[in-house]
Amino acid sequence: MLKSKSIKPVTYVGYTSNLIKRISLHNSGKGAKFTRGRKWRLIYKEKFKSKKEAISREYYIKNNRSLRNKIKNENFNSSTI
Repeated sequence: MLKSKSIKPVTYVGYTSNLIKRISLHNSGKGAKFTRGRKWRLIYKEKFKSKKEAISREYYIKNNRSLRNKIKNENFNSSTI
């Protein structure tokens, strides 16, 4: 999960096989359309053995607003790149 570096932060949930490259793309304005025009930092990540598992978890986090807000507000397991 990425969190924008703005006055009113928003979050972005996605999956990738190359986390560093994906964050660089988002921060350079070449990532997903939603992420353009904002600077992002990594606040939460999980690792899976298969793409299918990753997509399933991404869907769950995107649709579970309470979990997403908990991660956003508490920044548990936070990392920066």
